[in-house]
Amino acid sequence: MSTIATKLPAKPIKGPGLTTPGVVILQFLFIFLIEAFDLQFLSSANDPITGFLTGIAIVATFAGGLYLGRPGTSYASAVNPPIAFFFVTIILLITIGGTGLHPSSFGPAIVKSLAKEAPFLIVGAIIGWGGYFARRKATA
Repeated sequence: MSTIATKLPAKPIKGPGLTTPGVVILQFLFIFLIEAFDLQFLSSANDPITGFLTGIAIVATFAGGLYLGRPGTSYASAVNPPIAFFFVTIILLITIGGTGLHPSSFGPAIVKSLAKEAPFLIVGAIIGWGGYFARRKATA
């Protein structure tokens, strides 16, 4: 009887991993693409699942930055996703979100978008900062 050894798949990045700018750009682009898809195709006022894909993308960028980054990039992996999400949300609400720069519609739309993703940002922050402090303790 033969046994098959289970192994984790190899990292898609060959070599030591992504640098800090690489992690930041990858997180920004991933959040941008998923949120643009979410706004364009899944957005409706009464849909309870609206924003779920963006939330999963935010959590995935926290974990992905820790997984794909070099040993010195864990701080950027923990700090960047909320900042990237904020700027991506501003860009997408102005362009494809339909609000434009009208203060009466843009202000509530940005608050609603940030509030909708708050649980995912909190879970992601726990993952990101936990990974940062764990790696910091391991290197000390």
